[in-house]
Amino acid sequence: MKQFFKMFFASLLAMVVTGVIILGLFIGVIVNLVSKASNADGENKLKANSVLVVDLGKRLHEQGESNSLAAFSADISYNAGLYDALKAIDHAKGDNNIKGILVKLEPSPNGWATMQQLRAGLVDFKKSGKFLYAYGEDITQGGYYIASAADSVFLNPVGGFELKGFATVIPFFKGSLEKLELKPEIFYAGKFKSATEPFRAEKISDPNRAQITRYLQGFWSEFLLAAVQHTHSDTATIAQLANTGAVQFPADAVRYKLVDGLRYWDEVEHDLRSKTGTAEKDKIEYISMDEYTENVKRDRKLNDKKIAVLIAEGSIVDGEQNNDYEIASETLVDNIRKLAKNDKVKAVVLRVNSPGGSALASEVILRELQLLRKKKPLIVSMGDYAASGGYYISCQADSIFAMSNTITGSIGVFSMMFSTEDLMKNKLGVTFDNVKTGPYADFPTGVRTLTADEGQRVQNSVDTIYHIFKSRVAEGRKMDIALVDSFAQGRVWTGSDALDRHLVDGIGGLDRAIKSAAAMAKVSDYQVITFPEPMDKFESLLRKFKGNTAAAAAVQATLQSELGEEYEWYRQLKDLRKMNGKAMMQLPYHISVK
Repeated sequence: MKQFFKMFFASLLAMVVTGVIILGLFIGVIVNLVSKASNADGENKLKANSVLVVDLGKRLHEQGESNSLAAFSADISYNAGLYDALKAIDHAKGDNNIKGILVKLEPSPNGWATMQQLRAGLVDFKKSGKFLYAYGEDITQGGYYIASAADSVFLNPVGGFELKGFATVIPFFKGSLEKLELKPEIFYAGKFKSATEPFRAEKISDPNRAQITRYLQGFWSEFLLAAVQHTHSDTATIAQLANTGAVQFPADAVRYKLVDGLRYWDEVEHDLRSKTGTAEKDKIEYISMDEYTENVKRDRKLNDKKIAVLIAEGSIVDGEQNNDYEIASETLVDNIRKLAKNDKVKAVVLRVNSPGGSALASEVILRELQLLRKKKPLIVSMGDYAASGGYYISCQADSIFAMSNTITGSIGVFSMMFSTEDLMKNKLGVTFDNVKTGPYADFPTGVRTLTADEGQRVQNSVDTIYHIFKSRVAEGRKMDIALVDSFAQGRVWTGSDALDRHLVDGIGGLDRAIKSAAAMAKVSDYQVITFPEPMDKFESLLRKFKGNTAAAAAVQATLQSELGEEYEWYRQLKDLRKMNGKAMMQLPYHISVK
């Protein structure tokens, strides 16, 4: 009884604390909404002679994120997404309050296609005649790719400058699995479908090495062209500097005209004062992308004719959405149906930024998109990734647009499970036995190795789904299935290579896809809306409470913070549980280019 009361009061205390937290957050939401309402028609807070700051260290998701929790902190109430940022930069060209843009050259967590669109927006901004500065204390290659669009690039006198070429590093776990006596049972279709390679090999296979080399060369060529635009030299010269390691010190970056000068931050600010007409005693009016986006959103005009940008970002999973930035089949299908029924929506742009995932979920989503397309035009715009399942849900649109650095294709299927039989017996002394009414009653299972017959059944399933995948592409792209097979085999393509193989229809960003959708819908005056509504941090927090403990959510957040970029590998290993025995359409691995 004593133990009962101990557990009872502990549970009661946890419920009370959780209730207080949620109540406080709820009050914060109300306060924030009232504040917004009172300021909706208020004075624009943007001041004259402002400098718009583009911080490359900020992650730009496809969709913006509202922040109802801002009432409890100094945070602003909206975090800009990629679409918001591009619209804001375009708006700044004609905004008399914006004198120019400063790019903070922090290491960027964004993908190459995202940075390519951001750079294109900055290049277009320069047509306004306003200044575009870039400053960094440690300029990475990704940072310099963006900085090369600037009028002037400044580096801290004792800072770092990276120019070395690109590399992709892949970890292999075969040896670890052998030590644990954990046996992977792997089935795949497509010689390039290397999603399972880290678990069945000790090094990169020849087909995989070929596709990695191809996309790295594409990215590097794009980088060299950007660098040449700033240095006014040639690609061979820049490549030679990288290959010889010629840039070791800040002075080297100046010598080879990669940067325009070495400056401390106060010296950069001195230049900005001159550009903005700000006196030495006065503060320079900086405005962040998030803050400026809120101003731009106020100025957007309403229209009954709408082009909807439907955001599909993250891995493709079955069922309802439980995590931020994932494409859950049930949730996305619900949104597709809403857009199909909305007569004000004249066309839909599906914005895909996904490495793929569940084959079943991809098919469920594609079916709903097929029904939508019967009612109104459907255009696909690809972001950093639209590969495997991401390409599957894209392939039957009226038109597909990708950036040249988009990773797409990967038309292939795999299935993987692990036998724990030897691990449990030899490491822990645990054995299993069973009674069953039929030979397949305990299939699939992780407690024993599959029989040859069971393995063949799994392979047959993978081969069948691979054939369906190729058939869907052949139908959508209007090409023979044999031709699709020559481009498939699980091979990854850049957007440029995909265009050459008619897997996409054109090179361009979200703006080009929106114009194409409007043209197909035969509307010239329209409003662009993003769908679903921007994610709210409060809703995200509540989602973490659903089906999860606060402690587990805190541990996950801590791991992500501590592991940094390596968290992606932890997440993928954790996701192995979800894909155990399932047919998957997913990228070979997390593509990281450095």
